[in-house]
Amino acid sequence: MAENIPAAVTIAGSDSGGGAGIEADLRAFWAHGVHGCAALTALTAQNPFGVGRVQGADPAVLRDQLARVAEAFALRAAKTGMLLNAVLIDVVADFAEAHPALPLVVDPVMVATSGARLLDDSAVGVLTARLLPRATLLTPNLPEAAALLGRPFPAVEAAPQAAARALAERLGVRVLLKGGHAAARASLDLLAAPEGACLAFEAPRVEAPLTTHGTGCALSAAIAAGLALGRPLPEAIRAAKAYVANLLAAAVPAGRAAVYGFAPSAFTPADVRVSPLP
Repeated sequence: MAENIPAAVTIAGSDSGGGAGIEADLRAFWAHGVHGCAALTALTAQNPFGVGRVQGADPAVLRDQLARVAEAFALRAAKTGMLLNAVLIDVVADFAEAHPALPLVVDPVMVATSGARLLDDSAVGVLTARLLPRATLLTPNLPEAAALLGRPFPAVEAAPQAAARALAERLGVRVLLKGGHAAARASLDLLAAPEGACLAFEAPRVEAPLTTHGTGCALSAAIAAGLALGRPLPEAIRAAKAYVANLLAAAVPAGRAAVYGFAPSAFTPADVRVSPLP
């Protein structure tokens, strides 16, 4: 009998434009040879230019989706994206508590690039108290890290290493602080552990990509796929950054919007430099 294909589940919203959310997650799983399952937290009416409407899932339906997936598949990783509100976060936290050995990557999707709110303000406390401490990895961008720390964005942007370490220590989980919002020539992400250790992951920045829509979703899903394949976390991050760089390099027009194409890979994990920070 052939070896089982590893499976992972994305718990996130659907992007009707196909570039972010569960659509981006399932593409990342497939690209890494992992079967993708999905539990929808919300339907959105959106395209790469903005989010027009969001309809949250019924909590009971979300709970049933997760239960049906877990009963049929030997899940090796999970990731979360847009969770929308406190009630849905409680459902996901219950699932995480019931599967404590399952690696969990949490992308704390709070605000879309277009400015649309994707997480209720009242839900941040539940996210911080119930779900984030159960994560294997938290993947905030700079604005999300500022919101979770209660600090001004310029302060986090000026001292990302200190912010990553502060967030990891406060939550007791490893934090990959994404540097895509920084005005730097290289794509630099920082992995901080609760005990203070920190690694820098630096990939070549793709100049003037046609779109960056959904890259945060793609990165966190690719990391989850790496964990599902049994890779150590640093190796999974390194491969995920190369995957995202290839998406950006392969972006092509599709009507008024742009999408990620299928050009041959220009980047490999070897192109991502990893170095310890003091």
